[in-house]
Amino acid sequence: MTTCRTYHCERCPGYCCSHPRIAVTDHDLDRLAAHLGITRAVARRRYTYRYRTADVDEQVLRHRRDHVYRSVCRFFDQRERCCTIYAARPYVCRRYPYGNHCGYYSFLRFERRHQGDDEFIPDF
Repeated sequence: MTTCRTYHCERCPGYCCSHPRIAVTDHDLDRLAAHLGITRAVARRRYTYRYRTADVDEQVLRHRRDHVYRSVCRFFDQRERCCTIYAARPYVCRRYPYGNHCGYYSFLRFERRHQGDDEFIPDF
């Protein structure tokens, strides 16, 4: 049986890259460091911060301001609307959207049809 994806990341303005917490593991940091030609310690210091609450303790990718969303992953190309470290992206990004359907993309398609504009980007 063949599975069919019902989303196209290259047509999306990067909703998932605007998630406030994109957690990374040491393995993710090793892959990122190798990709960038730096050590894990340097990658951790430059590109992540520790997010800690009573229930959560994670290393999270840093964000930067964005003209579409409030902020996006610091590795997101804001002009091209794509990942600049795609080959070295974290595991959580590799798995997204955890199946054959992306709710963000479905929402985007609906809004673009509704607005009659193939370039429309809904604001949250």
